[in-house]
Amino acid sequence: MSLIKSISGIRGTIGGKTGDTLNPLDIVKFTSAYATFIRKSMPNGSGKIVVGRDARISGEMVKNVVCGTLLGMGYDVVNIGLASTPTTELAVTMAGADGGIIITASHNPRHWNALKLLNNRGEFLTAQDGAEVLAIAESEAFEYADVDNIGKYTEENFDKKHIDAVMNLKLVDKDAIKKANFNVVVDSINSVGGIILPSLLDELGVRYTFLNGEANGDFAHNPEPLEKNLGGIMDALKGGGYDLGIVVDPDVDRLAFICEDGKMFGEEYTLVSVADYVLSHTPGATVSNLSSTRALRDVTEKHGGKYSAAAVGEVNVTTKMREVGAVIGGEGNGGVIYPESHYGRDALVGIALFLSSLAQKGCKVSELRKTFPEYFIAKNRIDLTADTDVDAILAKVKEMYSAQPDAQVNDIDGVKIDFPDKWVHLRKSNTEPIIRVYSEAHSMDEADELGKKIMQVVYDMQ
Repeated sequence: MSLIKSISGIRGTIGGKTGDTLNPLDIVKFTSAYATFIRKSMPNGSGKIVVGRDARISGEMVKNVVCGTLLGMGYDVVNIGLASTPTTELAVTMAGADGGIIITASHNPRHWNALKLLNNRGEFLTAQDGAEVLAIAESEAFEYADVDNIGKYTEENFDKKHIDAVMNLKLVDKDAIKKANFNVVVDSINSVGGIILPSLLDELGVRYTFLNGEANGDFAHNPEPLEKNLGGIMDALKGGGYDLGIVVDPDVDRLAFICEDGKMFGEEYTLVSVADYVLSHTPGATVSNLSSTRALRDVTEKHGGKYSAAAVGEVNVTTKMREVGAVIGGEGNGGVIYPESHYGRDALVGIALFLSSLAQKGCKVSELRKTFPEYFIAKNRIDLTADTDVDAILAKVKEMYSAQPDAQVNDIDGVKIDFPDKWVHLRKSNTEPIIRVYSEAHSMDEADELGKKIMQVVYDMQ
């Protein structure tokens, strides 16, 4: 698998020939480029950079290379060790650092790893900043520190500070959660969720059982929190005795719930349910990306707020949230972004707010799920040849549907066509010659039918 370079960082598989994978040489090059960019953008900064990682088997090796390179660039390193992505994001601001590097490949399998790059606000770099880092890496225009100016290395754990920040959020109803006496089962997929989530649940007064709780990086199943990968925890819930199932990905920024009867709550509905709770207390605007469920818009409008859509990608969502002053936002893959805490997806915040809502309502998880609009998303793809002009195809699709009176077309990220009761979104991949086709309707058959109809339109153009 070739190394994948993007504005958000680099990722690839571990092992193999130089140039084919994420290897120490590339780690040095891109860490050096990032440090060069930070020095240029913050010449009078603190001179500190935070480094945190998930529990992947390769994480120790990658961390050592990253930290050594940063020291060689003259930066002081605050290594926070095994830590969730949101913990690392918060640590950047808490430590007064100029930036941060998260070593995680998120939901990718065990043989992957990646560097995710943060600014001094603990947020992902913008597209423009990310492009500059890539350009610096390409030119290899690095200047390393002389022997008297090599950086200093310290270690600090920020888990408790993160948990304290969650517990201090006004809408986290600690008393109601403790009185509810919840009993939950958690799948932390052998990564850092198994370290930080027990402490959070202890603080909230929640009883718990962990599956795959050892943070050894040897994932017990595919780590993406989708129904097809979660048979173990679903079976545990079907056996009875639990109020809720909680699933996180390896770096704990995605969150999925499972009902007390073992049925999926629906990853798209993680954000919807938390937003409904937040909006019931603090009405306002919301944001999600174009490929997320329409249910968030419905819930937002029910509370008198305005919904806005952003291009896919966390930095695009947070940028839009700031622009419209959103009180809650995120992505349909289980990513909750709550500005009252910070501008980053945070499963700890999502868990605390969801349990607050459930405790206040006094209902079962399955009953809560029934209170939201019912939608289904079908995911398809169009495989193309390498020389296909994808932009030209998308332009034709836009032109065709812009002329239809019952269709609203949005082209900020590919082409999304909104119909009164359904939508379809076409996006080109940045890494392979395909068009991703997401479609949503009130039934899976209808959603899939809509997606395949648009796919046929594209096939007929070729």
